[in-house]
This record gives sequence, structure tokens and C-alpha cells, in this order.
Amino acid sequence: MRADQHIAGGDALSGVAAGGAALRGRVEVKERVYRTVTEKASATLIGVPRGDVKVDVAEHPRGITVRIAAPLPVPRLDDTAAIAQTVPVLERARDLQEQLQQHLSTILGRNVIRINLTVTGATIPERRRVQ
Repeated sequence: MRADQHIAGGDALSGVAAGGAALRGRVEVKERVYRTVTEKASATLIGVPRGDVKVDVAEHPRGITVRIAAPLPVPRLDDTAAIAQTVPVLERARDLQEQLQQHLSTILGRNVIRINLTVTGATIPERRRVQ
């Protein structure tokens, strides 16, 4: 996977080195970098461990498409107050898609044109004891 960046309207990456000479070339970002960054950012935003998130990234001329499969955190079933305040799953998934699209576009520096989010299950966050 290759990502060419254009700065200052040129066909190549340009800048000024320490000696004052202009640098020319191209920046290539490997697919595994996009995948790793997307996994970490998605896990953090969704609220699950990174190992629970599976990501597939594809580059297109207009930007990047991302497929994410992850469980969705839900409240404990005996916590009726938390359940009553919880947003329905489909609405949460749509909100996550929008947040992920904006967040990943910013982090990756590329236009994320599509996010497919698959909810693979539910997970209950562990309660932490206060000592």
C-alpha cells in the first residue's frame, strides 16, 4: 500500500533539510501501519482491548475504507439503572462509525471514505476495586 503526499503543490514531497537543500521523494505508508493504528484507535474509542478488535484496511483513489469487527461494551445485566440509560445498539454503532471516521481521518492524515462496523458480541467491562 502506498500513500503519496504532496506538499506545496509539487509532485514529490519537498522540504528543507538541515543544510538548506530541498528534499524530494515520496512517503510510503505500509498497510500494516494503517491496520495497527486503526486497531489501537478503534479499541480505545470502543472501549475494548486491542486484541478483541479485528481490522481490514483498503486503499482507494479517493481515500481509505476500513472494516472493523469488535465486541460492544454493555452494562451488567443486574445493573438496571445503567441498562435504562444505555443507548440502543444500532444507535451506538452508528455513533461509533461517525466518531471513528472523523478520528481515523485525523490520525491517518487520509480521507476515510467508509467504515463498516461489525458488532461481534457483547462484553461487560470489569469492575475495578477502589482501595
